[in-house]
Amino acid sequence: MAKSELSAVELDKMDDDRLREELDKAKTELFNLRFAQAAGMTENVGRIRTVRRDIARIYTIARERELNIRTAPTVK
Repeated sequence: MAKSELSAVELDKMDDDRLREELDKAKTELFNLRFAQAAGMTENVGRIRTVRRDIARIYTIARERELNIRTAPTVK
C-alpha cells in the first residue's frame, strides 16, 4: 500500500492559503499521472490513488473549516 505524503495532522496545521496551494499541486500531479497512464508511460499506478486520497483529505479539511467543525491554525 502506498503511503500518503500528506497526513490529516499535517494538513490541519496549514492555513487556508497553504491548503489551496497543496490542492493545486495535487490536482496538477493527478493530471500529469493520468496523462502518463493514458500514454502508457507510468510505472507507479498506485500513486494515482494516493493523490486522489490526498485531494479528498484537503477538501474534507477545508469543508470542516467552513462548517466550524475544525479551526484553522491561529497566527502568532
